Amino acid sequence: MGEYITEPTVEMYQVLDKDGNVNEKRTPKLTDTEIKRMYELMILSRIFDEVALRLQREGRLLTYASHRGQEAAQIGVALAMNKEDWMFPAFRENAAFIARGYPMEMLYQYWSGDERGMKIPEGMNFFTVAIPVSTQIPHAVGFAWAAKMKKERYATVVFFGDGATSKGDFHEALNFAGVFKVPIVFICQNNQWAISVPRSRQSASKTLAQKAVSYGFPGLQIDGNDVFAIYKEVKEALERCKKGVPTLIECFTYRMGDHTTADDASKYRDPKEVEYWKERDPIDRLRKYMEKKGLWNEAYGKKVLEDAQKKVDDAVKKSEAIQPQSPEEMFKYTYSDIPWNLKEQMENMKGE
Repeated sequence: MGEYITEPTVEMYQVLDKDGNVNEKRTPKLTDTEIKRMYELMILSRIFDEVALRLQREGRLLTYASHRGQEAAQIGVALAMNKEDWMFPAFRENAAFIARGYPMEMLYQYWSGDERGMKIPEGMNFFTVAIPVSTQIPHAVGFAWAAKMKKERYATVVFFGDGATSKGDFHEALNFAGVFKVPIVFICQNNQWAISVPRSRQSASKTLAQKAVSYGFPGLQIDGNDVFAIYKEVKEALERCKKGVPTLIECFTYRMGDHTTADDASKYRDPKEVEYWKERDPIDRLRKYMEKKGLWNEAYGKKVLEDAQKKVDDAVKKSEAIQPQSPEEMFKYTYSDIPWNLKEQMENMKGE
């Protein structure tokens, strides 16, 4: 029998527990204003999400993937990033988009089926939403490698779910990142379910974070409903990756809703499991902490909700006031010169 060369050891990193208590030794240095901003963004993104679900049921949006319960994992990452850093999202990262200042009306526009909602505004360092599972991971690694070759001092952050870790794209991307020491942080939002497939059927590994060990760089598992822990560890990982050390971060969180509006999670998920995670809601635990510190009271909480609702309502109005695309748009922007067969189809459509 041979001996183990290495035995991965992964600790669940937590600062803020479900009752609003903190580990003072691990708490990041944040001002009261920064803590309030975290809370306000989490409320704003949740109301955005709730309204999106209603709009979809009314036929005003297409299929939509809710991020309820994952606000801390996304907002903690987004606030840890510098403006010049680049974000590669999957399809559930609306909270991260919002935290980095992306116009909410454009997000609603995109989810209504208008691709112009993903025409990234000048000066915003985002790539577009990736609907296919895991395809954005090697794209992000290639982008980060280019930054290294050009000696540019920004980091790349790529989001994906636990299901993506079962795809070849994930493994090839991490292997490349480790070999070429590219400036990237991999954010796995482990929300326990890849559609109807539980985490236990995705991998026999005790954690997803430990997979980084085989690629030669750190892997961390963080309480994904703890915005303080996410912020602190991502901040450190971003600095580390600029020195040639990528990091895989597994945010241990939970998808409170259905996979998308085309899914019914009640068909495969135990209601007791959902109730367990409701007690660990990321917004509730931050509010409890803020109450203890004198940063939250009923009047403040009410104002935050009202302000967020107004911003979301305004975003919906702006989105629905945008003029529809011309049908001709579907033939443009794929080729620099439209080929003859597409021109013919476009003319036929005009005639109809």
